[in-house]
Amino acid sequence: MILRTPSTAPPRARLAGLLLTVLLFLALVPVSALITAAPAQALDNGLARTPQMGFNDWNAYGCNVSESLIKATALAMHNNGMQAAGYQYVNIDDCWMTSSRNSAGQLVPDPAKFPDGISGTAAYVHSLGLKLGIYESAGTQTCAGYPGSLGHETTDANSFASWGVDYLKYDNCYNQGISAQTRYTAMRDALAATGRTILYSLCNWGQENVWTWGAGVGNSWRTTGDITASYSSMLSIFHSNVGLASYAGPGHWNDPDMLEVGNGMSATEDQSEISLWAEMAAPLISGTNLVNASSSTLGMLTNPRIIAVDQDSLGKQGTEVSASGGLDVLAKPLANGDVSVALFNENGSAATISTTAAAIGKTGASSYTLTDLWTGATSTTTGTISANVPAHGTVMFRVAGGSTATTASGELHAVGAAKCLDVPGASTTAGTQAQIWDCLGGSNQIWTHTSANQLTVYSGSSQMCLDAYGGGTSPGTKVAIWPCNGQTNQQWNLNANGTVTGVQSGLCLDVTGGSTADGALAELWTCNGQTNQQWSLG
Repeated sequence: MILRTPSTAPPRARLAGLLLTVLLFLALVPVSALITAAPAQALDNGLARTPQMGFNDWNAYGCNVSESLIKATALAMHNNGMQAAGYQYVNIDDCWMTSSRNSAGQLVPDPAKFPDGISGTAAYVHSLGLKLGIYESAGTQTCAGYPGSLGHETTDANSFASWGVDYLKYDNCYNQGISAQTRYTAMRDALAATGRTILYSLCNWGQENVWTWGAGVGNSWRTTGDITASYSSMLSIFHSNVGLASYAGPGHWNDPDMLEVGNGMSATEDQSEISLWAEMAAPLISGTNLVNASSSTLGMLTNPRIIAVDQDSLGKQGTEVSASGGLDVLAKPLANGDVSVALFNENGSAATISTTAAAIGKTGASSYTLTDLWTGATSTTTGTISANVPAHGTVMFRVAGGSTATTASGELHAVGAAKCLDVPGASTTAGTQAQIWDCLGGSNQIWTHTSANQLTVYSGSSQMCLDAYGGGTSPGTKVAIWPCNGQTNQQWNLNANGTVTGVQSGLCLDVTGGSTADGALAELWTCNGQTNQQWSLG
């Protein structure tokens, strides 16, 4: 949603503000919630095994939400192909309640907007075979200034469950400076205690590295600030979200915010947004007027070939194979062994974007079948995958045939030193030599072994590949970061014996001199079985 107020309450005197925050924190937050650690496993509520699909009223209607609007939208989804395509949640955003709680401390649906209450609205939505979602904030107020749920988690969760709510979008306004993990975990536990399964969507705007702990708390988490119906906004959010693939999977998804399809971008840009969101295994939540949506908008939102990529049961978020000069190639392995490929042209003029079957992880066939996911047309190729892509456009193919390699992401642990492969100072300068350093979980220590055997670091326009500098093949060649170019000096085999070997050189990734000190440099060296050549990704 669009933020009209700051994420914390307005400024006040330093001492008074500190006292108020401390008192609120101690009085309202359960003691058990104060002890938090990054969860090791995903939230186990059985929901969102594939990314959730539905509608949210905010982007099209703002505060003008009502029972009649929600019912009309649900009926439209029931009749216009949205429900049949897989969209099931009809979500109410901010401004649905009165400005104060009742004498029992409960939230009160605005009787003028919701004469049948939330429960009556839910009953109608359920009668169509759809599900109802609602909005609240993990603060003292919602973003529009209505009562928030901080300190009222149990009461509000019980209200949502009693009304028949199926989905909670939980925002971040007026959060009093209390850690997001504490606040969002409190509502997770309150929802679980109701006994009703409610999909839990965290909306803390990508703050506090939510992707590193969100899987144990919610079914999805916003990775960025709010989207708007502009190409620049969509592009910025794509860049922020695309590098987080290692954190997503069945039941827990990176959420780059609602779809703006139909809200004012060009048709080409609309097509790019839903293509990229599907390739990134993102929730597909329409934010447009579905009652009066055009056939073009509905056609994009309900394209079965695109939806099948987003909803693929393997649950892999697509990763960037290359991203040079604003010409992006993403690959997403699918459950049946196919690979979805997105060719995205960020630039202002048409361009040819090309990749290969090998680069996206396909091997072992003399030819491959390409299905254009927007037109349905099929063709064959011996390996080249290419298209002329319009400005701001995206072409998507489903590639079948041969076998498919897998990808893995995480810290690349130097076993002998008990440290991590690290880019010094989080540099993005080509030629910066990699080193080892204490494992801190920063983006400069997260490496992805792609289906093309690259080891990439960072994302979007900043993405770099681990590179045998200058194409060197002799012991002592430095190992550095360099823009990804598909050459064999940027290809690495992760071997069962723990070594990482350069495809071009056959030499091992090595910590110079067997050092265990922070700042020890990485290089190529003759494989010798020592622990300074042992690595573990994950």
